[in-house]
Amino acid sequence: QVQLVESGGGLAQPGGSLRLSCAASGFTFSSYAMSWARQAPGKGLEWVSGIYSDGSRTYYADSVKGRFTISRDKAKNTVYLQMNSLKPEDTALYYCAKAIGTSIIGGMDYWGKGTLVTVSS
Repeated sequence: QVQLVESGGGLAQPGGSLRLSCAASGFTFSSYAMSWARQAPGKGLEWVSGIYSDGSRTYYADSVKGRFTISRDKAKNTVYLQMNSLKPEDTALYYCAKAIGTSIIGGMDYWGKGTLVTVSS
């Protein structure tokens, strides 16, 4: 049974940092790409970042490029999202998702329940 459990959300000040974690289980973690997506209050789902199964390639939405970094730890079956220089518009529920294959091109088939990030002074 695939499980994705996000953690690390909370309240941060503008300009601050947070690191999100997503603990994965129930599948061979190293064989699948992973992504992060977010949903701001009253808005639709926005893809944020993705990483290939072997970590060789990473991708970012223009809105977070240069501020967020995605990474993965094969030994811990965990994918991370380091978020720096946070802005109020980064406030959202952040979801971790498992890709259908080794890249993010084919889409996602499993999602976590999300972790809330609030950026406010």
